[in-house]
Amino acid sequence: MGASLLDPKLLAKLGTTQLRARTVVEGLLSGLHRSPHQGQSVEFAEHKEYAPGDELRHLDWKAYGKVDRYYVKQFEHETNLRAFLVVDASASMAYRGGGGLSKLEYASTLAASLAYLLVRQQDAVGLVVAAGKEARYLPPRAALGHFPAILSRLEGLEGKGTTDLAAAAEWVAERARRRAAILFFSDLLDFQPGAVERIADLRRMKNEVTVFHLLDPHELEFPFEDATRFEGMEGEEALEVDPRSIRDSYLEEMERFRDRVRTACRGADVEYELVRTDAPMDRALLRWLGKRES
Repeated sequence: MGASLLDPKLLAKLGTTQLRARTVVEGLLSGLHRSPHQGQSVEFAEHKEYAPGDELRHLDWKAYGKVDRYYVKQFEHETNLRAFLVVDASASMAYRGGGGLSKLEYASTLAASLAYLLVRQQDAVGLVVAAGKEARYLPPRAALGHFPAILSRLEGLEGKGTTDLAAAAEWVAERARRRAAILFFSDLLDFQPGAVERIADLRRMKNEVTVFHLLDPHELEFPFEDATRFEGMEGEEALEVDPRSIRDSYLEEMERFRDRVRTACRGADVEYELVRTDAPMDRALLRWLGKRES
């Protein structure tokens, strides 16, 4: 799929969320134009391999994940998806360490890529940009012409303040009155028990809920060697320290944090996806698309 083109460090050079999102989606779909494979397994007896002219919305992403071929579903009742994309725009999301893109740029590009893919499949997509207790909202629309409106909200986002994920989840619950796919894009550094409860409420309302937990490789690996001044991005005091003296403790605490979030999500029957901001973006897209087919 030309995975090298989807490397965040290369995507960062494209400059705009629109260019990055289109590059991600077109890279993901580039395999649609490969030469047809011979043969077909019994497992996909009700499928046919993709051919030019087939509708994108009928692609079976789960089948692709298993055999690395594009299949089109046949004889299946059609349903239209409604999706709400919730992007955390807090100050900590502005961190850019070893990933090429900041967490917020990565989240915006991933959300825009999903929006572009879904509207091309004639699914309705809405957007929530969460900052503090406020949220900027675009209601779900299925028209391809809705994509520029989504981009305009995501382009050039600046991380500011803190984000109350519990308030964001409650805000979405008031608007997702019919079953929907609700996707959160956040570093979850403000993750509190109240947020777990509100997100669990969304799941109890029969929504499909996914949390994309975005972390920079520097946050995950703490590669610093020289004496460093660490500054809090959401009002915390600065700390000057020899990184080597705290690395083990930091990594242990990071693992506990990730485990706490992962366990809370699974306990609420919410899909949890750890996303490194140095990872090609198609990986997260394919995992989510594949799980929706299961």
